[in-house]
Amino acid sequence: MNFDKELNARGMSCPLPIVKTKKSLADMTTGQVLKVISTDTGSVKDMAAFAEQTGNALLSTVEENGEFVFYMQKK
Repeated sequence: MNFDKELNARGMSCPLPIVKTKKSLADMTTGQVLKVISTDTGSVKDMAAFAEQTGNALLSTVEENGEFVFYMQKK
């Protein structure tokens, strides 16, 4: 999937992946896609909830080799 910015949240525990995602999205324009890589298992539920609460679109969630990769599109 194409993305405009990547956030490495490996090794960060809740709530840091969400906090960093929020900051990264703030610097982006509507329609741009942020790729987030996290090792926190709780981030799966957190990203879904964050997307629902903020209106940003969670385009994809994939687990690869113990890492979670999210693609979120800014509203």
